[in-house]
Amino acid sequence: MTLSLGLLYTVGVFYLALLFGIAFVAERSRTFGRIAGNPWVYTLSLGVYATSWTFYGNLGFLEDHGYLYLTIYLGVTLAFAATPWLLRPILQLAREHQLTSLADLFAFRYRSTLTGPLVALFMLTGILPYIALQIKAVAESAAVLTADTPPHLLALTFSATIALFAILFGARHISPREKHSGLVIAIAFESLVKLLALLIVAAIALYAVFGGLSGLDAWLDRHPEAVSALYEPVTGGGWYSLMVLAFAAAFLLPRQFHMLFTENINPQALNRAAWGFPLFLLLLNLPMPVLYWAGQAAGLTDNPNYYALGLAGWLESPALALLVFIGGVSAASAMMIVTTLALANMGMNYLSLPARLRERQSLPANLYRNLLWGRRIWIVLIIALGYGFYGLLQVVEGLAQLGLISFAAVTQFLPGLIGLMLWPRATRVGFLLGLVAGITGWFFALVAPLLANAGIWASAPRLQHAMGADGLDVWTFALTLSVGTNALLFVLGSMWSRPNQQEIEAGQACCPREPFYTSVDLPLARDVPEMEAELAATLGTMPARHEIERALDDLGLPRHTRSRRDLQRLRERIERNLSGLLGPVLARMIVDRHLRLDAAGRSSLSESLRRIEQQLEDARLPLTGLAAELDALRRFHRQILHELPLGVCSVTAGGEITGWNHALTQLTGVPTENAVGQVVERLERPWGGLLQAFLDSDDRQLYKLNLETRHGPRRLNLHKSSLELASGRREGHVILIEDVTARVQLENEVAHSDRLASIGRFAAGVAHEIGNPLAGIASLAQTLPLEDDPDEIRDIADDIIDQTRRINAIVQSLIAFAHSDTPPRSRFEPVDLDDVISEAIRLTRLAGRKDLHYAPVGIQGLSVEGARAKLLQVFINLLTNAEQASPPGATIRIRAQETGARVRVDIMDQGPGIEPSALDRLFEPFFTTKPAGQGTGLGLPVAYSIVQDHGGSLMAANAPEGGAMMILTLPLGRKA
Repeated sequence: MTLSLGLLYTVGVFYLALLFGIAFVAERSRTFGRIAGNPWVYTLSLGVYATSWTFYGNLGFLEDHGYLYLTIYLGVTLAFAATPWLLRPILQLAREHQLTSLADLFAFRYRSTLTGPLVALFMLTGILPYIALQIKAVAESAAVLTADTPPHLLALTFSATIALFAILFGARHISPREKHSGLVIAIAFESLVKLLALLIVAAIALYAVFGGLSGLDAWLDRHPEAVSALYEPVTGGGWYSLMVLAFAAAFLLPRQFHMLFTENINPQALNRAAWGFPLFLLLLNLPMPVLYWAGQAAGLTDNPNYYALGLAGWLESPALALLVFIGGVSAASAMMIVTTLALANMGMNYLSLPARLRERQSLPANLYRNLLWGRRIWIVLIIALGYGFYGLLQVVEGLAQLGLISFAAVTQFLPGLIGLMLWPRATRVGFLLGLVAGITGWFFALVAPLLANAGIWASAPRLQHAMGADGLDVWTFALTLSVGTNALLFVLGSMWSRPNQQEIEAGQACCPREPFYTSVDLPLARDVPEMEAELAATLGTMPARHEIERALDDLGLPRHTRSRRDLQRLRERIERNLSGLLGPVLARMIVDRHLRLDAAGRSSLSESLRRIEQQLEDARLPLTGLAAELDALRRFHRQILHELPLGVCSVTAGGEITGWNHALTQLTGVPTENAVGQVVERLERPWGGLLQAFLDSDDRQLYKLNLETRHGPRRLNLHKSSLELASGRREGHVILIEDVTARVQLENEVAHSDRLASIGRFAAGVAHEIGNPLAGIASLAQTLPLEDDPDEIRDIADDIIDQTRRINAIVQSLIAFAHSDTPPRSRFEPVDLDDVISEAIRLTRLAGRKDLHYAPVGIQGLSVEGARAKLLQVFINLLTNAEQASPPGATIRIRAQETGARVRVDIMDQGPGIEPSALDRLFEPFFTTKPAGQGTGLGLPVAYSIVQDHGGSLMAANAPEGGAMMILTLPLGRKA
């Protein structure tokens, strides 16, 4: 039975057009496109792993290696069994940082200009044998069906057709972040087709050749050598190497990485794929022994790779032959389309664009169009190279051999991947050294012998023979040599070199057990339009605007935002979006060049700590052990700060707010989310001006500051502390803001009550003081009518006026004393110490004892900064206490002296002194050492509060010579 080439080509093109139609409808119809996120569809899309090797080459591999063919699928099963520890972390990393290929992943982790290009170039070289395998399988299957069809013509036609459909599938337009739902659904359909084709042809062969399962059992009983031939290679070893190769290929092959991670629409679908995909592979491989034994039983003399086609010919069934051919075309075309799309992205991002960027210092004016055409050219180029490789290696019989060479190529990335996920200390130097060594070993162990067998490189060195390893199978030897050398140099190179800051950050991002934080690179741009203008210098006006708008939409930020935190988040999002479009290396290069860092060019400690906090909150990593305890402690301390009744604000050295607790939100009315990331001076009035002025001042504390807010007047205490590194470099400030409005009002009321109580005590003394001048006035008034001398009358009148002035001074002093309030510190003024103490002595005498003596020393010529009425109250309270403690005829000494920028005043009595147990409680409200009913316990606390408001201090002690001593310090008055 033979079929025409035209029929085969028409059927193949029709099938590819059907796949494209499915993809086209899925992308245009939201309802149909949604099923791309279905876990079963996603699982079937991973069936792109099963290529012509699986569909055809498995039978040839089965004949040569027996049941070892299962290792190619058991290795994949092991990889998917490790989904929680292997595939899911890679998926999270790829989605978080917009990594669309294996080259992106390694370039992101091992930051070097060589990493991406080397990975892309080696991946392209290593996958060419696999692409050649697909072309070879389709051409040879067509040759089997047509008998006389020249394979080259069909191979060339098939390659050109696949190039066209690859462009239609993935390069019709640029959508770097949009998932290709149509491609996912089309590949899932293709996987279903090849599975059904194999199951159908196996079922037909089972009943047509053997008559059913019982007939197969009978044939196997008659031919025990058919079973033993499949078991014998398993005992010979080599299974370990094949499983390692398959394990690596399960997620490192470009097509697998692309479908597993890049095209993943629903991350939860990976849970289903973890067991669903191995089940798919099991169903795909169950028919292989049946087809192999059916070919032997039917006496087929064809190449075992094509027993399925031979059985269709043996049964004289053109329909079955076309079904098998469609299954083979489906397997080959899916692999080539997805692989070329993945490789085209790598080639464009790491081989084409960097070169153009270096030449022109900017990307093409129409970035998206150039990217689109660049990828189309790479698709055609990759398939052309695959066709060229096929032409060189037509003499290679085994399809599986070509596939295993590609498997061995991607296995060279295993050491770097293990380091990426588990070793934050790994460096780009170690990765590059190891990969170059692995590539060299792979080439000389596998590719050179292949070229020698094909007659292309007759003098190629036989490395296995030269090293005396002929006793090993070729795959064990190649794997041990290449991957072993790779891993060794990777470790040694990483230990020998030091990671730079970017590698440290990337290592923390990739390692799931390490908390991830990045340095906070603050953009110099003041707003979004300025960032857009900077970005347009490289991307062009239209792409820059598009990327800015897309990043703003992703973050939900308004275009008018000027918050430094928002601009930083926008910068990071732009970099990640560009990473999906151009790769992480170019994205970082563009962002670093145009969205520049701040003047320091590096992050501050406080900014980094804020970044750690934010990312720990966002990532919600499953921390355990000591890390979990430290994180719990961090959250506990953070909760304490946020719940403190004092307002807490942390500010970086650059003026950016990094902390803003709940109390400060309630006080200011500014929400935490609006304050954090904002520059201090840009806060709404009056808070921005207040905090900035406090930061600029040399004061570390401000007490009872008056501030008019939209909620009314407030009295605030402000405290400032600097954050400094051991090197002495200032990293920022922490500001504590205490609202003491209510307390100040209460203190003023208590002080006023204390003044009124003092006035009550002064009442009798006032009457006596006023009585004396009144009696003098009465006497003078009685004498006045009796005098005729004008000069004498004038003298009497002057005496009367002096006495009235004396009375008025007493009354005014009491009135001022009763109604005085503490003015703001900004209205304090120099107060003459002699004057205020003298008046305090005089007022104390009004209601006090007349037998005491006051001995002021050193008070002349000194002045203090403050409010005169308040200071008068302080001295009255202190002198009153000294008076009440002194024995009859005692002397109260008042000694003042200037000490630096302050004035110290000591008031000493000659009483019994103060009990040591009472010294610490003396300034507590309502505490008194006097008998019940003789003291309120408010005098000293009021005096203490007033002195504190003035920036001074008040202490109590026992004088060495006996008696109590009050030590008062006040700021020295400013000289006029």
